[in-house]
Amino acid sequence: MKVVLLSYTRDAERLCAAAARSCYSPDPASKLLEEVEEGKAGRLIDQVVERGHHSVIEHASYTFSLEGVSRSLTHQLVRHRIASYSQQSQRYVPLLEPSYVAPETVRANAEANRVFEKAMENAWEAYRQLATLVPVEDARYVLPNACATNIVVTMNARELWHFFTLRTCRRAQQEIRTAAELMLAEVRKVSPALFKDAGPACLRGKCPEGKLSCGRPRVELKYK
Repeated sequence: MKVVLLSYTRDAERLCAAAARSCYSPDPASKLLEEVEEGKAGRLIDQVVERGHHSVIEHASYTFSLEGVSRSLTHQLVRHRIASYSQQSQRYVPLLEPSYVAPETVRANAEANRVFEKAMENAWEAYRQLATLVPVEDARYVLPNACATNIVVTMNARELWHFFTLRTCRRAQQEIRTAAELMLAEVRKVSPALFKDAGPACLRGKCPEGKLSCGRPRVELKYK
């Protein structure tokens, strides 16, 4: 898996701070933006996020390339609907050579790995045979959720906060949790004040999962 931050709102923290100030000022955001100092932007963002006024951070957006991930991951990812997606097409991109992602639990178990590899071989053998008989767009029906893909995703900062809260939780499936942690590490590099407290809910307080809680609050994330 590879996660690349392709593009992001420059000066995002100053922009969001100016937007926040414009709600309480007679001056327009164009003037307020000039007045917001770099250090003060972070403090203002802290106050706004702490109070739950997350709408102002929607003005910042981030675009990622997620590469070599499974279709299982992307099926989960697109459930986050306040986002834009562009995914590699299985209709126009033939996949005659096996390209798939195996879960860590499978790779760690010799017998499970044997069963998994056999299933992948069978799936691709069927795909190649079908591709000679019917259009590739119909042959792809036999490809598994493990099939590797690339996807571009754009989210604003508010939706990323929600995404990180759910998907960096220990209860999230391992592959998408890894992707979320890598994405969080990338945005923290360019917008540290916006995302310094982002992550699973247990980093900020009580776990909301109730009886489903893992019971082990996360002290820190794997990727920083």
